[in-house]
Formats: sequence, C-alpha cells, structure tokens
Amino acid sequence: EICACLVGSEMCIRDRMSKLYFIVNTNAKTGNANQVWRQVYDFLRQKHIPYEAYETKYVGHATVLARELSKKQEKAVYLIAVGGDGTVNEVLNGITDFQKVRLGVIASGSGNDFGKGMGIPTDPIVCMRQILKCIRRENHGIPIKKTDLGQVTWENGKKHRIFGISAGVGLDAIVCKKALHSNCKKFLNRIHLGKLTYLVLTVQSLFTMDTAEAVVECGDNHKIYRLHKTIFAAAMNLQAEGGGVPMAPHASCTDGMLSLSSAHGIPKAITFFCLPFLVAAKHEKIRGFTTIESPVIRVHTSKPVVLHADGEYCGDVRNVEFTCLSEKLQLLK
Repeated sequence: EICACLVGSEMCIRDRMSKLYFIVNTNAKTGNANQVWRQVYDFLRQKHIPYEAYETKYVGHATVLARELSKKQEKAVYLIAVGGDGTVNEVLNGITDFQKVRLGVIASGSGNDFGKGMGIPTDPIVCMRQILKCIRRENHGIPIKKTDLGQVTWENGKKHRIFGISAGVGLDAIVCKKALHSNCKKFLNRIHLGKLTYLVLTVQSLFTMDTAEAVVECGDNHKIYRLHKTIFAAAMNLQAEGGGVPMAPHASCTDGMLSLSSAHGIPKAITFFCLPFLVAAKHEKIRGFTTIESPVIRVHTSKPVVLHADGEYCGDVRNVEFTCLSEKLQLLK
C-alpha cells in the first residue's frame, strides 16, 4: 500500500495536463536533495500542475512505490524520480509496465551519472520544463524517444536486476559497496566534494583487493576472451560511472549494445598511475584495458567477486550475464 504525502489537484488553466507521479528521496546527497524537491514543489504549485508525490522511507521503498504506481489505470503513467542514481535504479526495478510508464528524472544525488549520461538538465526547473514539453508533445502525437537499459542476471538466472548506467564486477563494484555506507562520502557531500568519494575509495581499494581469472563470452558471436588477473569488468550502458569516470567513452544507450570495459593483467602499482588516463578517457590504448561490445555478455570468474548494478551491491558471484534491453525505457527529457 502506498500513501501520498503531498497532493496537488489544481488543473492547468491553459492546457489540460496529465497528472504527474513523483517518487522523492529527500535523503539523497546527505539530505541536500530536499532543497531540490522544494524548488520542484514550488514550481508545481505555481503552475497549477496536478501531481502526487511519495517520499521514500527506507532502502528499496522506491521500488515498492514504482511497482504500485505502474498499476495505475491510465493510458500513460508519468513517473518522475527525484533523487540520486540509487533512487533511479530502485524505480527502474519497480516499473512493471515499460510500455505504459514514461520516466522523468530530476537528479539530486552526489554522482548523478544517469542524468548526465542521458543528457538530462541539471537545473531542476529546466528539467521540469523539459518533462512537461515531452508530455505535451506526446499529447500531440509525437512519441517519447526510447533508450536502452541493461539487465544483470546471476545465480543461474534466479536473480536479476535492471540497470541504467552500468553493472560490473571487481574494483568498481567493491568501491560502490563501500560507498553505500562510507563516512567519507557523507563528509565530502557536506563540503560539496561528493564526486571525490569514488576516487578516494578506488585508491584505497586498489591495493587491498584480490584479482581473479575471468572468461568473457559474447552472446552474439560466441567469441571468447580470457582476462588474466582481472581488476574490474564493467558492463556499460552509458559512458561514465562512479561520479563521472568515463569507463567506456564510446558507449551508447541507443545502439542495442553494452560495452564491457575491463582492466586485467596490470600490476596494481602501474594501475594506480593509469587512473589519471582512465579519468581523462585516454585508457583504451593502454595495454591491459579492453573494451568488448555485445548485446549479451557472460563473465565467469575463478572465485567469487563483488557485483554491483548502478552502484547497488548485488552479492558475490562467479557467473554473471549482462544483457542489453534495447529501447526499453521511454525517457522524458
């Protein structure tokens, strides 16, 4: 059961506007997201736009809310997530009818890789105007543009999770797992340096993690790659993760493919000095960095490795499959 915490019922006088449904995480970016929501709230009231807003109360609540809102008996459900990348991921995993739901995102987290990768405006009011423009265009017969999503599956298909940015194993997953409960992240967010969290944790984790042998299989041509001493393998739907690190500079969310970016066979000390090249998107020419493109990618490792999806910890796995869900999402931008 869901309970509306804020409801706006006024209709736009000049144009009949469909009701908007908001899922709001005011705790994103250590609570600073509340200021973003206040701007959106004032805009909605000023413009007399009909809406319902639901505030998340616990981890996973956005998934529950999105699942319930997907059941609305409307031709199109306009669902808008206000929060960080974790909130967006929870919403994506709650949507049960991607044909009916149109998703808008007002980014208010510390990384906001989804919003940046999808070309969504950073200013919340500009973003709202773009969302309304998309809805009005659809009401005049212009369809919403569709974009790819990814899905990661593990435990022989028993578990799966949709992702919008990336999913991966190894170093980036370890960093994401640590960042979920990092005091460093909370401190850096308070001084508006939240993006540095991933860099600090990456350097810290690089020298303490264990590498693994990996076999990568491409589902479209069954080509096999063997990765020795794998540091990370990240299936990218967008170009950047971890607060803007361009792991796959040529990745596209409209080509029906995922880009598996990996680092392997590189001594950790040398990998440390390669980090500036990675941040500058100049790493692809360095030996040991590999990019593989395929709609389906399977990774088998010699021992359990940490798995994440959009920065959310999924578990420790040995066999994992990444699949591109081509043109899955109707995105309001």
